[in-house]
Amino acid sequence: MRFARFVWAVLAYDVLVVLWGAYVRASFSGDGCGRHWPLCNGEIVPHAEQTKTIVEYSHRVSSGLTLVLSIVVFVWAMRAFAKGSAVRLGAALGLAFTVSEALIGAGLVLLRLVAHDVSIRRAISTSLHLGNTFLLLASLTVTGLWAMGSPRVKLRGQGWLGWLAVLALLGVLVVGASGSIAALGDTLFPSRTLAEGFAQDLSPAAHAFVRLRSLHPFIAIGSGVLVLALASFAPAARSGEQVRRFARAVAISYFVQLGLGALNVTLLAPLWMQTLHLLSADVVWVLLVCLAASALADGEATEIVSASPRAETSAARPAP
Repeated sequence: MRFARFVWAVLAYDVLVVLWGAYVRASFSGDGCGRHWPLCNGEIVPHAEQTKTIVEYSHRVSSGLTLVLSIVVFVWAMRAFAKGSAVRLGAALGLAFTVSEALIGAGLVLLRLVAHDVSIRRAISTSLHLGNTFLLLASLTVTGLWAMGSPRVKLRGQGWLGWLAVLALLGVLVVGASGSIAALGDTLFPSRTLAEGFAQDLSPAAHAFVRLRSLHPFIAIGSGVLVLALASFAPAARSGEQVRRFARAVAISYFVQLGLGALNVTLLAPLWMQTLHLLSADVVWVLLVCLAASALADGEATEIVSASPRAETSAARPAP
């Protein structure tokens, strides 16, 4: 179905915007447009004299396109799917989280929580930014699944499997939030050697970003127990090839993510490694959402009912 393919394309694009945002942070370009939003240095199209202005402005343009794409997804869903459709709900959530994403980004700029700022407010806002990003990606993911015929999620009556899925999702959200702070620590308080980095982590005089950075690996391992438990038990509790495929993908991707995290620490968090680590985190999150949605689905896949005879319909088929 064309709508589903479009949603997956928007999801992929949003991931690229997230990665570019990480580059903005790592290159200290967050203040490239000054204390102006949505204008850049008081102009719609700035006369860029600094590289950081080009970087920040390009991020704003690419982020603005995500809002346009989310509106397209929402309007298309309203026209192509019947009232009460889960696809409509997913599209509405995607648009809502896209708007809140823009507002959080605006707050970071207007409050100057960018570039070399080391305040606790920045840590909190950055964590909220990451959490909102994950919820946006989750909304697009379930929208794509539901548009392909997967049943909507049912939480009631799921027993221990429902609790395990919720805890695994919350665990990865916490890992993401702590990872965003760890990345700030790597950027603002870089280490020249691995030994120096460990010394920074253990120093009682270290900045809060550095101390929190040392906790991130342990949070990731603890969350990994929940993620791998869901990947192990979901196929036994819910039959179906789709659940088994997603479970295998989640397990493999999480081990890859842990390996990349260890490599990131060993290499002293170079920019390219931070970007790869973040990409892997996004992949783990999307696959985990797919697994949870499939394991907690309310019945078997059904045919999508369109809102009008002119609108598209599609026969249900399992998500890839």
